Amino acid sequence: MRILIRNIGRLCGILPAGIRRLEGRDMGSVAGIDKAWLMIEDGVIASFGAGEWEGESDGGCEGGLCCGVFDEVIDAEGGWVMPTFCDPHTHIVYAGSRDGEFRDKIAGLSYEEIAARGGGILNSADLLHETSEDELFEQSARRVREVMAKGTGALEIKSGYGLRTEDELKMLRVIRRIREEFPITVKATFLGAHAVGREYLGRRGAYVDLVCNEMLPAVAAEGLAEYVDVFCDQGFFSCDDCARILERAAEFNLRGKIHANELAVSGGVQVGVSHNALSVDHLERTGDEEIACLKGSNTMPTMLPGASFFLGMPYGRARAFIDAGLPLALASDYNPGSSPSGDMRFVMALACIKQRLTPEEAFNACTINAAYAMGVEDTLGSITPGKHASLIITEPLPSLAFIPYAHQTPFIKRMVF
Repeated sequence: MRILIRNIGRLCGILPAGIRRLEGRDMGSVAGIDKAWLMIEDGVIASFGAGEWEGESDGGCEGGLCCGVFDEVIDAEGGWVMPTFCDPHTHIVYAGSRDGEFRDKIAGLSYEEIAARGGGILNSADLLHETSEDELFEQSARRVREVMAKGTGALEIKSGYGLRTEDELKMLRVIRRIREEFPITVKATFLGAHAVGREYLGRRGAYVDLVCNEMLPAVAAEGLAEYVDVFCDQGFFSCDDCARILERAAEFNLRGKIHANELAVSGGVQVGVSHNALSVDHLERTGDEEIACLKGSNTMPTMLPGASFFLGMPYGRARAFIDAGLPLALASDYNPGSSPSGDMRFVMALACIKQRLTPEEAFNACTINAAYAMGVEDTLGSITPGKHASLIITEPLPSLAFIPYAHQTPFIKRMVF
């Protein structure tokens, strides 16, 4: 299958092969070509350049733009072409909603207070337990289609609303089915340690035993996850719990991705880095110690401004992280309780408006660095020959800044997966 995209107003997000992530000052640049073309062969970016494509012709069509040279020619009509967004932290597989808790939030209850009353994650676990695997897939598939239409081409999806072995496996099987039935890249993360299940309330140690001795082996036996996550924070799981789960996960070749420092400075960043976690996520509450810990590590700090927006919490110190020379990724945290949206364009806008990132920094945080945070930087996240042709074709744009600036104005003309 050979496709040509021509008449591109700007080809945006070009990176040389071998660039795995961008750090510090390098996040402030987005390379591109004005008035460009791009060629796709068998779903992979083959080549691109300025002006009109000039290649072989079959002799029957001007410039070889039809009749056998290409299976399809797409006219971008002056729109931009850029890599799709990668979303490296979602909980998109869940049952029902938690709109009832929305009223509690309006009334002033905090995330922690709702959880302490037996709501929050436990409510989602109750709903999921009563939902069949097929119905859970159908509900989740609607959300996947929604985020694809908004420009997302790669999703990391977590379990964590099961909190029982069979329900966690049910979630992970639904994630596997999403991977099989949708033309986007999907990575699965086992998050059995999202909260202590109702049957184990007051017995956190026994629940950690369940995660380590029953859940993890069952997940590994079916090959249902690439990563393991722990909610390492105040009121949830301790650093010792986190270290124990990560060490057990390593026995099954599952790498860590940690919820850290959402509710308090918890030590989650340090335990994640010490165990070579792929990413440490949330980071609403961090100090200079966390920045120092992340320097020189392979761990990607990932911030979720949608959760700060919805819960009224502090926004992560994104500007300080980048100014210190660190990389940064952004994610939606799409979930029913603290960020019921998977719109990565809105995430990009929040990063600019609330965290003072430039549009270029926010773009890189949603593409190449987000790809790194879910382990797909070799195949996604930039316009690079050899990477998957997972692309957004936009309407004509005045600038990159227009995307987060006019974040509710429709800008996508077509998606290519």
